[in-house]
Amino acid sequence: MIQDGTSGRLPANIGRFARLLRRAGIAIGPGDVLVAAAAVAAVDMASRTQVHAALKATLVKRREHLPLFEQAFDVFWRDPQLRERLLSLLLPQVESERTPDGRKLARRLADAFAGDAPPPPPPPEEKLREETRIDASLTWDATERLKTRDFEQMSADEAAEARRAIRLLRTRLPERPVRRLKAAPRGPRIDLRRSLRGQIRTGGEAVTLARRRHRRARPPLVAIVDVSGSMDAYARMMLHLLHAMMQDAGQRVSVFLFGTRLSEVTRELARRDPDEALEAIGRKVKDWSGGTRIGPALAAFNRRYARRVLTRNAVVLLVTDGLDRAEDDSLSRAVERLAHLTPRLIWLNPLLRFDGFQPAARGVRAILPHVHEFRAVHNLTGLKALATALTRTKAEADPRLEAWRRGLRADDAAVPIRR
Repeated sequence: MIQDGTSGRLPANIGRFARLLRRAGIAIGPGDVLVAAAAVAAVDMASRTQVHAALKATLVKRREHLPLFEQAFDVFWRDPQLRERLLSLLLPQVESERTPDGRKLARRLADAFAGDAPPPPPPPEEKLREETRIDASLTWDATERLKTRDFEQMSADEAAEARRAIRLLRTRLPERPVRRLKAAPRGPRIDLRRSLRGQIRTGGEAVTLARRRHRRARPPLVAIVDVSGSMDAYARMMLHLLHAMMQDAGQRVSVFLFGTRLSEVTRELARRDPDEALEAIGRKVKDWSGGTRIGPALAAFNRRYARRVLTRNAVVLLVTDGLDRAEDDSLSRAVERLAHLTPRLIWLNPLLRFDGFQPAARGVRAILPHVHEFRAVHNLTGLKALATALTRTKAEADPRLEAWRRGLRADDAAVPIRR
């Protein structure tokens, strides 16, 4: 049963519940609150199941918001005095607290509860006059702190600020010569056809040799992103970066997502509004935040899409933590084949944020020998470094990569090493 006191308080509590969800990152407008109140009034208010169904049907519009709604509903409607007790527990350390049934409380939901706390009483006027000096030796800029905050540990407000910062990153791959030629006044090649046409127009006078040179174009960018449960927060931020790059008319971007199977989402991500693009991707990709099968996904990409998208020296971004449980060498073969199809395969792994990271997992050992470059993309600083690296024509040498490769050769001489 919903513990709400008198029935007259129910509409006000529905409004408070909607404000809580809005602070947690769920888009809810005044019209949605009115619809939710009408839906609750149409069901049996004494039935917790019916009230839950009515609120979920009217306030939740995206599948990824369901876990957040379930936690908020359990916390808000279980006990009228529960919010005050949770606030007292959440203030010291938000990330370690749990819901009444033992589940870990989402960071963005905890921040939403904290934002609903009443403001502290003002200090006495005498004390306010005495405390006029402020020691700022241990303070820091919130923007600088956000640059190094792990995406997985960000609150709802911090994630929104990070998305706005990512949209300002305009990354354009450098132009490179392609096989096609175009007319140029001082090109290295002579265009015989244009030269003869010019001679005909001048009536056989002295020939002016027309010249050509190679066209220059930006290579395509192909991103293959892991959307399994361990990569959820990082994959979302990477999609925002790719969406910003797709808004550049001179840059061709192809995006593929994989969990247990491969899905192409280039058309969905090309929508102008990033929220609409991610919503369309959520409807198409059914294995988001599930398991992962890296080897079969990359093999499917090599078989079905590589010939079409890996053209003109395309740059490939492989975004995954490499945690694959395949017992055979299918992952190693798939990554080796992919590395042969591109001059620059960049592995983006959020696990590289740990100073003591070592290639111990089977999937990591299978991928590492074949990549040309690897980077950590767990925060804004990592994404900015990636954007800077993409503007260069060659991969940067990383001493850790070569050291790990030597270690793999010592452990297993049969592992093929790509130089």
